[in-house]
Amino acid sequence: MPRRRCYPSDTWDDEWAMLEPLLPTPACETKAGGRPEKHPRREIVDAIRYVVDTGCKWRALPTDFPPWRTCYGFMARWAAAGIIGQIRD
Repeated sequence: MPRRRCYPSDTWDDEWAMLEPLLPTPACETKAGGRPEKHPRREIVDAIRYVVDTGCKWRALPTDFPPWRTCYGFMARWAAAGIIGQIRD
């Protein structure tokens, strides 16, 4: 069950419709393959936005988000690929 929207930094449906296509294809859907993602990408994006908006430490991420290490891992991979910059712009 997805977490309910409760923070000002959470994405609205119209924002998510613009952001989702900017994200890379999940590894499990590529030719190389990979594990299915355990947490919805929207929750990962909401966690990244929460950290940016509040300035909190990753370890201080509220527990209703996916685990902080998972969120940080996605953020680091997406930042290295230039995707975070695209989303910001």
